[in-house]
Amino acid sequence: MIKFLIPFVMPILVLSQSEIEKARHFFQEKDFNKTEQLMVTFLEQYPNNFEAIELLGDAYAYQKKWDKAKVEFKKLLVADDNNANYHYKYGGMLGMKALENKFNAIGLIGDIKSSFKRAVELDTTHIEARWALVELYMQLPGIFGGSKHKSLEYAEELERLSKVDGYLAKGYIYEYDNAPDLAEKYYKLAITEGGSLTCFDKLTKFYESENQPQKAIENIEEAQKRHPRNALHYQIGKIAAEYNIQVEKGEQCLNTYLKNYSVTDGVPKAWAHYRLAQIHMHKKHKSEALKHIELAIAELPKIKTFKEQKEKIVNM
Repeated sequence: MIKFLIPFVMPILVLSQSEIEKARHFFQEKDFNKTEQLMVTFLEQYPNNFEAIELLGDAYAYQKKWDKAKVEFKKLLVADDNNANYHYKYGGMLGMKALENKFNAIGLIGDIKSSFKRAVELDTTHIEARWALVELYMQLPGIFGGSKHKSLEYAEELERLSKVDGYLAKGYIYEYDNAPDLAEKYYKLAITEGGSLTCFDKLTKFYESENQPQKAIENIEEAQKRHPRNALHYQIGKIAAEYNIQVEKGEQCLNTYLKNYSVTDGVPKAWAHYRLAQIHMHKKHKSEALKHIELAIAELPKIKTFKEQKEKIVNM
């Protein structure tokens, strides 16, 4: 008789998997509300589907619905306490909740630590959990268990798993610890070892935080040689506009960004027009500055920064 049931069972399995794939698509498109709605309905029929529970927990977390996310991740841990990723996600969710409410943070620190440590114990190659511990130990005050030494221990573990991650972690630690020479050294080592856009971006942001715009621009130009991305034109233009440095190059880069723009570049065209308005203000070109800020406002009328910039231009 079992063979006669198979044709009826198979469509149900296919349908359920199809719903999960649909939810994953919504999640990847950052439509977390639709992901939530779909998985809530799905779980009413299939309450023990771990994939669906995890997706729903992720959707809640990205919407900052911490208590609801906690319920879903707790279900996963009850079902499988030996899953490193479940512990990592649970700890990460608690960590984000703690950042939002400092009054509750003290009571969450113990659970956050134990969740990340459990993930590390269960999976000796779990990079994300080690990164979380690096950041946690650096950001916690000493009275609550913060420790640069502990943070460096996890950075060493990261380096054994992935030299790039290890170097980036050490760069982060020394930048946070106000040791810029060491931070720069390790960010550069990460570029030499891996050379990804992420590595270049970390060094660029470091230079910006150290008020070294010239070095930031040089680093982005080096990144462009390896990774010809239109988005990097915007980054150069942004720094030129913010620091009033190499404004001719900045203007050229922003115009190139606008000419070659696609939605995959990430930053809306309005922000490129805003940066051009800044540059033309530096150059005392009031009419050009006004033209670009009007274009920025037309595209994104609710951005307060654009309206403030227009006021500055009008009062030039």
